[in-house]
Amino acid sequence: MRMRLPLLCAALIGLAACGGGNNDTAANAPAAASTATTAPAAPAQPATTATPPAAASTAATAAPATTGTASAPTASGPAADADDKRPAPKPFVDDGKWVEGKHYFRIDPAQPTSTPGKIEVTEVFSYGCPACFQFHGIVDELAKSLPKGTVMTYTPASFRPDENWPLLQRAYLTAQAFGVDQKSHDAMFDAVFKSGELGIMDQKAGKPKPPAAWPTIDDVAKFYAKFGVKPDEFVATANSFTINTKMKRADELIRAYEVDSTPTIVVNGKYRLTPNSAGGYPQAVELTQWLVTKEAAGK
Repeated sequence: MRMRLPLLCAALIGLAACGGGNNDTAANAPAAASTATTAPAAPAQPATTATPPAAASTAATAAPATTGTASAPTASGPAADADDKRPAPKPFVDDGKWVEGKHYFRIDPAQPTSTPGKIEVTEVFSYGCPACFQFHGIVDELAKSLPKGTVMTYTPASFRPDENWPLLQRAYLTAQAFGVDQKSHDAMFDAVFKSGELGIMDQKAGKPKPPAAWPTIDDVAKFYAKFGVKPDEFVATANSFTINTKMKRADELIRAYEVDSTPTIVVNGKYRLTPNSAGGYPQAVELTQWLVTKEAAGK
């Protein structure tokens, strides 16, 4: 029986997911607690029913963003910067440990990537997802461990407007346009789940904020001022046609990937997996690396 929680998906350090819609990623997760504020250790939460991807939450009324494209995620993170220094992919060995349709799922049709000639590893995430908050440090290490010829990208999800995810999607894509997405990434998770300044939970009171008190794009702009972006320029870009288009494209990609929960890892537009389907966070990293070697070997 699938459950829907009114505000936040519960999370746990082993198997966790936020969102939901298909049955691929959370079918075996046991029932769990109701909300998460920082990173509690609790039984795993089954993926909740997904709301259809939301339209852009702010009208396109201001100047367009100056960088980036609307066609696909943009490579970022440590794995995108020092390809020469990384080792070559390991030889591909299929010992039967990983089973398609159980541990990982084929995306049909496969989706184009933003980096032709490279193997692309994409995390579908939200700053508002407790499971993503717990997983992001592991993803950082995964990005650093990827072999030569591989890049890491990030696609922000918006399918929980009841938890303000469209605003957080807009925030990431705008930060990406200004080139501050990498250095602000961890701090954004903290701003949602630790300080609560950009979250929908009152961290001191331990309860949800009323929707009227949810953070706005102006609050987000003040946060990114700490990373050298002028608030008025951030707001203008966030409200632009370019960012609205990028949001629409992210939603389209997530549907095409058949992602039903976050965090989800997509390998080269062909395969998707989650910590749930892989069997845990370490297993998700191992499986991702295995799929990279599979792609590198042309299997």
